[in-house]
Amino acid sequence: MTRASKIDVPYVLGLLPDAAVVKHLTLGVRAGMEHVPAAALRKASTNLSVTENRRRAAPVRDLVDEVMRRFDAGRTEADAWLAPRLHASLRLTRAEAADTRLWNFIALLVAPDYVVWRHKGAEAAPAARFSGPHHTQAFARLWWAAELFRDGADYRPVAGACRVQDVLNTTLRLDVIDHRPTAQALLRVLDRLQRAATARLGDHVNALSSAVNTAGSTLVYDVLAPDDPVDHDALLDWIDESDEAPPVPWDRLPDGPADGSVNERSVGTLVTLFEELLAKAPLRQRPGATR
Repeated sequence: MTRASKIDVPYVLGLLPDAAVVKHLTLGVRAGMEHVPAAALRKASTNLSVTENRRRAAPVRDLVDEVMRRFDAGRTEADAWLAPRLHASLRLTRAEAADTRLWNFIALLVAPDYVVWRHKGAEAAPAARFSGPHHTQAFARLWWAAELFRDGADYRPVAGACRVQDVLNTTLRLDVIDHRPTAQALLRVLDRLQRAATARLGDHVNALSSAVNTAGSTLVYDVLAPDDPVDHDALLDWIDESDEAPPVPWDRLPDGPADGSVNERSVGTLVTLFEELLAKAPLRQRPGATR
């Protein structure tokens, strides 16, 4: 399968039920050897509003084409570029993003070639990359990474998080990162490890994530490190402004919703705690590895 030339991209995004995906997600489609049965999948879909620019499919397709062009030689590096731009282009509420049918539609009818390009293994891309949980599905994982790791309008922490695959594969699954100071404190500790050129970085990320999650069952992070309330009106204004907004920039990070930065004092409190947790957390011993 070649890229956009073989895909009849819909004008607007839609909602594609999981059951329809399961029925048509063959090994050939997941391997990029067969065309997606677009007619059947469109028939099973519900189109979103044609009057909202944020519902247009073309901007998503443009991002996908550009990311595959830029990162063909280093595909894991594509996540850090695409995540903030996908988030800023779609302008969704969390409730909208929690609907798996949207991500099914994007993966099957807008950019199935991207899913294969980014996630194909020895034979095919896993089915869950087309239709799966938010921390696994090819597009949902990027949107939620951007949502959970941004600092208000600032997407710089997102780019840092997405450069380490263990953050997407492990940390993104944790309920505790819904607490904004926790998410930012984790990234600050990770940044310190990266700057120190720490060996086995992924193992440290997994150890820290496990320790923070376990401690979170007994320590109440939002009491220990309270966050400032999010400005939901600012988020809705940002969404409403999508009709006048230009396409997201490709050579600099876009601006997210100005719904409030994370409480810096709370982040500092948790960085100190998380450094202590990491110092005590055991690293997973891999076969043949030495500490």
